[in-house]
Amino acid sequence: MRVDFEQFPKAVQTLSALYELNEGSVKTDWFRAFKDDSTVPPLGVQLTVIDSEYDFFWKFRDVLLLNDTYRMEYDELKREFEGKEMVEYREAKNEFFQKLMNTSEFNKL
Repeated sequence: MRVDFEQFPKAVQTLSALYELNEGSVKTDWFRAFKDDSTVPPLGVQLTVIDSEYDFFWKFRDVLLLNDTYRMEYDELKREFEGKEMVEYREAKNEFFQKLMNTSEFNKL
């Protein structure tokens, strides 16, 4: 979720009422991560101030929407780690997104 700087405190308050703060993630005046581990699959929500240091998650979404190959690769990664340790999945997911960050599609956004 992306908001203006002025909206950030209210958005943090609203999301905090709905989700647990992801304590394992970075917490700044421009970024917060929330989670709900009770859903299948677990849900992660990233809140960023538009044009801030951490305002790049939307690029991942757009690249995946525009590129079937990357989307299928990500879906396969999720299937591969189904039922396995979340720590291992998150490491593999991080590697996948690091790779996406080096693509021309990501860098054009």
